[in-house]
Amino acid sequence: IFQATKHLSTSTRTAIENDPSTVKAAFRQRLSQERARALMGGGETRISKQHTRGSLTARERLSLLFDSNTFRELDTLKSHRCTEFGMEHQDTPGDGVVTGHGLVNGRIAYAFSQDFTVLGGSLSETHAQKICKIMDMALRIGAPVIGLNDSGGARIQEGVDSLAGYADVFQRNVDASGVVPQISLVMGPCAGGAVYSPAMTDFLFMVEQSSYMFVTGPDVVRTVTKEEVSKEDLGGTSVHTVKSGVAHGAYANDVAALRAMRKLLDYLPSSNEKSTLPSKPTEDSPLRSCDALKYLVPDDPNTPYDMKHVISSIVDNHDFFEILPNYASNIVTAFARMEGQTVGIVANNPLTLAGCLDIGSSTKAARFVRFCNAFNIPIVTLVDVPGFLPGVGQEHGGIIRHGAKLLFAYAEATVPKVTVITRKAYGGAYDVMSSKHLRGDCNYAWSGAEVAVMGAKGAVEIIFRGKVWLIFLNFDGILF
Repeated sequence: IFQATKHLSTSTRTAIENDPSTVKAAFRQRLSQERARALMGGGETRISKQHTRGSLTARERLSLLFDSNTFRELDTLKSHRCTEFGMEHQDTPGDGVVTGHGLVNGRIAYAFSQDFTVLGGSLSETHAQKICKIMDMALRIGAPVIGLNDSGGARIQEGVDSLAGYADVFQRNVDASGVVPQISLVMGPCAGGAVYSPAMTDFLFMVEQSSYMFVTGPDVVRTVTKEEVSKEDLGGTSVHTVKSGVAHGAYANDVAALRAMRKLLDYLPSSNEKSTLPSKPTEDSPLRSCDALKYLVPDDPNTPYDMKHVISSIVDNHDFFEILPNYASNIVTAFARMEGQTVGIVANNPLTLAGCLDIGSSTKAARFVRFCNAFNIPIVTLVDVPGFLPGVGQEHGGIIRHGAKLLFAYAEATVPKVTVITRKAYGGAYDVMSSKHLRGDCNYAWSGAEVAVMGAKGAVEIIFRGKVWLIFLNFDGILF
């Protein structure tokens, strides 16, 4: 305004500058400029660097997560208040996180996406306030919350204010637990206190080669324990999806991960209200014949087979979404549909460890059962279990305590529970795997299935220990 009016007299210029229409026009122009700057994040150079490492920007990720043109951003221009350590000169609209809501497969969801191009996506007081705001809104209306994590951690310049921000987010995670689904997708670095929010959500997924999680990084480990380890070996996808069980799955790139999140959300209710359970029309008749089931399960109790083939045969369109596929693979946990309705599948898999229950499989299945119970999802349990895995490592690792978690989860579950014994159910594992004694609603057994304290060979060795028996075979049968 000053440049356009400097040739005028002072009084005339003052009148023009104070005119409401002039002031509003100037404000609109500045607002438009600030919005354009916010959309550019950390600038073209940093965006190019993000693309070079094979990652999308925060807004690109959100555009893939939500249905086309449905995302509505909140607090686009909100920035930090820090004035120390030179931060007063760091003007960052959005403060390193994009928040808002939109539609995923036609249903409303809330999300935040951390922007690594803006101050490394570091969490400040304002950054945390933006995240807490959309979590509070999601709780009020009953909608899922999706977090796309790509952050360098706490913003050190803000000191304890950034730590308080983390605690505020943690509290929202706890408040939302069992009320609305929470999904975390770690798409970049996630270290220190930042790891605990994703860990408290219902499901956590990672992107291969670009994401990692650890409480203390390789440098600290080297200093304290003298161990040399890379970021990938310390907290990469192969560690958390196979060894630790922290992550429920990993995907090759951002696009594959976001597509998978859309598929997962399609199975989940919007909240713990029964009315939000999704139902999909299907042409897969519940009366269709599954002839393959006659041959999938071998009669020999010691012959392995893949329980996933059984699951695929009985669910709608042979399709299911597996949770933690690479961790404790002796048990399968998955979401599927039957007659268009979402169900949770828990199944022993004899292909690994003969389907025995161990520490990993017990905790994996217990958490899944509790999620299904919290969100009114019926549970279908397919049982082929020879018992709990024996061994010193299992006993010292607390198999009693961890096995009790699965027992407790099934016993407290009030959703419909249907159990099918496909081949065998031995010992305490029979009780734990949603037996009728834990108030299962319907318990079935395939022809030829066995339910016993233990297998026949072990039972004979105990019952007839120390005794010599002569067995004579004649045409009338077996005589002792």
